[in-house]
Amino acid sequence: MQTQWGDCPVADSHIHFFSRRFFEALAAQSGLMPAGVADKLDWELPPQDPTELARQWVGELDSHGVERAALIASIPGDEASTVAAAASHPDRFFAFAMVNPLSEHAAVARGLRAVCLFPAMHGYSMQDARVEPLLEQAAARQCAVFVHCGVLSVGVRAKLGLPSPFDMRFSNPLELHSVALRHPAVHFILPHFGAGYFREALMLADLCPNVYLDTSSSNSWMRYEGLDLPTVFRRALDVAGPRRLLFGTDSSSLPRGWNYGIFEVQTRALMTLGVGGADARLILGENLRRILTEF
Repeated sequence: MQTQWGDCPVADSHIHFFSRRFFEALAAQSGLMPAGVADKLDWELPPQDPTELARQWVGELDSHGVERAALIASIPGDEASTVAAAASHPDRFFAFAMVNPLSEHAAVARGLRAVCLFPAMHGYSMQDARVEPLLEQAAARQCAVFVHCGVLSVGVRAKLGLPSPFDMRFSNPLELHSVALRHPAVHFILPHFGAGYFREALMLADLCPNVYLDTSSSNSWMRYEGLDLPTVFRRALDVAGPRRLLFGTDSSSLPRGWNYGIFEVQTRALMTLGVGGADARLILGENLRRILTEF
């Protein structure tokens, strides 16, 4: 992609892959048919075949000049969708998937490059002994671990009138401190700069060199601390450095597609700080490719 720093291969660390199975799960909870869920959300109903949805995302990324992306299966048990998508376009996608470690069948599926944990959503602490087997599997399979901390809101559920009984007691990034130290070879990814626990996310990154911060979303949590995006980037760069920031958009639904506006705002913030081309290339893509393909 052509950027303020010239040609820059961009890799997005955070795209939700809303498969047909995702729509079917929402339909079961809302009493609607999958097509009714799509109509209510004003989204396209995806094809049954996840590789066809992957093909659509290739076209979307091509239209913006985005080289690669991490696709997140956004309900537990849907690992096969992103694994199939990544296998169909191995030069374009990394397979991520939400996993609930309290589930009887929780495992790191073959083909995943990251398991995504949502402690507040599923009601557990990262210190819970039941999480450890999944972390050990991730370490053995050289798989990253994405942990959603901070504020968690799911607009889809609100639009469908579904409850979101999340428990923020389990949202503090500092719960990962001993976990990250215990698994030094695992790359831990915190999305949205910690989503409201920015100070704690910085502490964790300072103490644990295997912790990475994902820059995705509008980062509306900034209003809690009176911060702006250039300040957030500056402080994150001061603590974690340019090699541990992962650009992401939090793009999701079609037909909206890839959220270029997020890219534009973030690159403008980096330019405001005077970030040079080499560091910009690390943040915008090289870091993600390195940590997911270095093994």
